Amino acid sequence: MQFREIIRQALYSLGANRLRSALTVMGVAVGVFSIIGVMTALEAVNKSVETGLTSLGANTFQIQKYPATVFGSGHRRNQYINRQDITYPQALVFRKTMEGKASTIGFMLSSQANQAKYADRTTNPDVVLTGGDENFSASNGYPIEKGRNLTTNDIRYATNAAVIGSELAATLFTHGENPLNHSIRVGGEVYRVSGIFAKKGAAFGQSQDNFLLIPITRYLNHVKESGSINITVEASSRKTYSRTLDHAVGSMRITRGLTIREPNDFEIRTNESLIDSFRDIERAISTGAFIISFMALLTAGVGIMNIMLVSVTERTKEIGIRKSIGAPQNSILRQFLLEALILSLAGGLIGAAAGTATGNLVALQFNLPPIFPLLWITISMAVCSAIGIGFGLFPAWKAANLNPVEALKGK
Repeated sequence: MQFREIIRQALYSLGANRLRSALTVMGVAVGVFSIIGVMTALEAVNKSVETGLTSLGANTFQIQKYPATVFGSGHRRNQYINRQDITYPQALVFRKTMEGKASTIGFMLSSQANQAKYADRTTNPDVVLTGGDENFSASNGYPIEKGRNLTTNDIRYATNAAVIGSELAATLFTHGENPLNHSIRVGGEVYRVSGIFAKKGAAFGQSQDNFLLIPITRYLNHVKESGSINITVEASSRKTYSRTLDHAVGSMRITRGLTIREPNDFEIRTNESLIDSFRDIERAISTGAFIISFMALLTAGVGIMNIMLVSVTERTKEIGIRKSIGAPQNSILRQFLLEALILSLAGGLIGAAAGTATGNLVALQFNLPPIFPLLWITISMAVCSAIGIGFGLFPAWKAANLNPVEALKGK
């Protein structure tokens, strides 16, 4: 029998039991969907992480109360919560001890979910209100596009000056108005726009331009009296980065009054630490996806074997007739193997398409172009082929070795 005829017979046989075939196909699709969807989403997040790391310059690191991510038991989380805040006086002492050892040192303290108003226009409650000093712009990579930055006097006298992000400016000033020197209201406080930051884009799926910066002293006096300060330190060059980092750790330990036996009660956030944190998350998610996929594909493989065994039983007379008129064993073997392979590959293709589409929804949230995980699709198709052949081999062998006389009797 020609291979084309074998394919036609296999498709006809599967089409005769559409519901049973569809359920078997969906079993394979679930397994492939889980791994393709997760790996596509992780690739999107990975690209976002690479883009988002530009928020910290190559020579920049941050000192803060909490690590970038917290894994582990409740006791571990309480360890960070119970730490003392990095206060503004401590931050000032730290800056004093670091004089001559760093290029710039900036302070910041933020609150989320604020609403800004100008005239009759109001933003969604997703504006970030940040208290910072005159070094915030330089140390966090926010160049000024229009107007001026915060000054030392703004910080000293806690003025109501504000520098706003480009997205916030576009939301509030929609008719070509110049935002400079106009007053906006946030949380009951009025701020006068002194400058506009250049557009920075999104990082980790979140806009970096929907915020306003006010003097940190005004923030502490009028918005929130307490809170842990984030300190951003920029080394003068990559060559001096490690030395500056060591000086910063020592200076912060002295500022916090730690003895030589006490561990650090603060965290150092670097590009490398962010990557390590993401890798921990990626490994945990990937492991879970592989376990789910393995169980789903194993169950689907058992389903393929079951449906093929049932098919052999139902088509015993058909097999007997074909063998009685001269059909060779390998022809019957190939047909049943092909049926199992078609079921498995059809499920794989459906799962790959659904997984890629779902994963790209994550890419869309991170404002990334569509991702096509060719490597993982290829691996999934290879695994599906192995499942189809492996679990379909015994039913195919059983069909090929039926005794034609017994088969014609329907036994």
